[in-house]
Amino acid sequence: MATISAAMVKELREKTGAGMMDCKAALKENDGDMEAAVDWLRAKGLAKAAKKAGRVAAEGLIGLAENGSEAALVEVNSETDFVARNPSFQEMVGAVSSSALKAKGNLEKLGAEAYGGGSASVAETLKEMVGSIGENMTLRRTAHLSADGGVVSSYMHNQSGPGLGKIGVIVAIESTGDAEALKSFGKQVAMHIAAANPQAVDTDSLDQDLVERERAVLTEQAKESGKPEAVIEKMVEGRLRKYFEEVVLLQQPFVHDPDNTVAKAMEAAGRDAGAPIKITGFYRFALGEGIDKGKSDFAAEVAAAASGA
Repeated sequence: MATISAAMVKELREKTGAGMMDCKAALKENDGDMEAAVDWLRAKGLAKAAKKAGRVAAEGLIGLAENGSEAALVEVNSETDFVARNPSFQEMVGAVSSSALKAKGNLEKLGAEAYGGGSASVAETLKEMVGSIGENMTLRRTAHLSADGGVVSSYMHNQSGPGLGKIGVIVAIESTGDAEALKSFGKQVAMHIAAANPQAVDTDSLDQDLVERERAVLTEQAKESGKPEAVIEKMVEGRLRKYFEEVVLLQQPFVHDPDNTVAKAMEAAGRDAGAPIKITGFYRFALGEGIDKGKSDFAAEVAAAASGA
């Protein structure tokens, strides 16, 4: 049995556009023979999905699933919003969201999970949907949170169905306080995160490379003033504080009470709940964020449609 390397799997993916797990299986089945693996994928009917894999999928849905003190998010993309409104697609995203609770934030594991309790995997089911609907679809990302001695709250913006929408947020809150009070505050925080898009809970958990890049930019800007080095340092620190107020959750003005920060609102909520509250983490998925949609070539699209591509 030939050793199947990551480089071989990558090469086969580039040749066929098939999924990583399918490429790995194809190489194993064919003892590492690249051309035989390509033919194996075609014979399995994966070529049709692979043919569409180069098309940009930036629409779709964010899916959310909750189970007590844990919750998960997924992003499943399609090429058009028309498909995102398809009941079959929505049902599929809902089922994938439920599987995401088991995957615990591991995308590869999620792809391998049994879909809806059946024999086919999530990844295999997605490929079948590509073939039946005729659009490229991708299982882009997933996230999972749990709270030990607290709650995980959520919010879905632009909701198109239960647990389905355009912006999904989950936030973990730990406290021994009243559960209903925690859920109420958690919901408010989740809505705040959807609106304000913080990058981290606190300054310590903020990406320090990001902070240093910001500091370097602010330093160069301050130097333009021609002021002494000591004054420049104070200017930079002041501007950094302003930057933290924009990107750090606890330092942002609370959208439900802009006169107070999220940190102060958390302290007040803790008093109402009967015990201190700590926000331990959050995830915010906005549909299509970071995807390069490229430029549309209408003539090429018409030609592709005419040829059945």
